[in-house]
Amino acid sequence: METFKKAKDIASNKLFYIDGLASVKDAVLSMKKNNVQVLIIKKRNNADANGIITVHDIIKGVIIQDRTLEEVSVYEIMTKPVFSISAHLNVKYVPRLMYNYDVRVAPVEENGEYVGIIDFTQFLFTNLGD
Repeated sequence: METFKKAKDIASNKLFYIDGLASVKDAVLSMKKNNVQVLIIKKRNNADANGIITVHDIIKGVIIQDRTLEEVSVYEIMTKPVFSISAHLNVKYVPRLMYNYDVRVAPVEENGEYVGIIDFTQFLFTNLGD
């Protein structure tokens, strides 16, 4: 049986959450504090879906629009529902999947829970060899 790296093997474990009602300023402060460029928006209830907010969303939805970080709520610029990647997906398929769905970053999901976050950087680093 062939052994291969799975998406969860290269995913970062730097998962941080924020409430959708928080201001974008709060999101930026959390990103800075945790040294991340993406936050997952918490579900409101079990029937809800998570959202995601990235630095790209903040630039596009706040900075370019000439709005302030304080006046915009996370829910106004987040993407929802989140496009996630199966934890057991072979790493070689991750970039194509993300590219086909025009996704720059995505959480890695296992058994209904997020276990990490992946972007193209993780994929590139895995191809450098050890």
